[in-house]
Amino acid sequence: MYSTDGGRVTPVPRAAPRDAGPPAAPHDGVVRLLRERRRRGGKTVTVIRGLPDRGPALLARAAELKRLCGAGGGARAGVIEIQGDHRERLAEHLRGLGLTVKLAGG
Repeated sequence: MYSTDGGRVTPVPRAAPRDAGPPAAPHDGVVRLLRERRRRGGKTVTVIRGLPDRGPALLARAAELKRLCGAGGGARAGVIEIQGDHRERLAEHLRGLGLTVKLAGG
């Protein structure tokens, strides 16, 4: 027998909404340099995660790294993006500053 009085007896759990942003970087003191092309129209971007700088210091570090590479980019949410593939040059510079650097992601 079929009845429409009660509806579902147990509610169906909804899937958690997907976060549109990249996964959070682990806080292990390692600066990670990634090369990404997703969601950028095929353009290559070097992404720097895990820097200890925050706020105005992060913006100043981003400006310094953009000048070093001669490229555009920006900084937000603790991540610096530099247009183009500059991982080797950035890794050498950041290691010179005494940071532990790891090349990651393609």
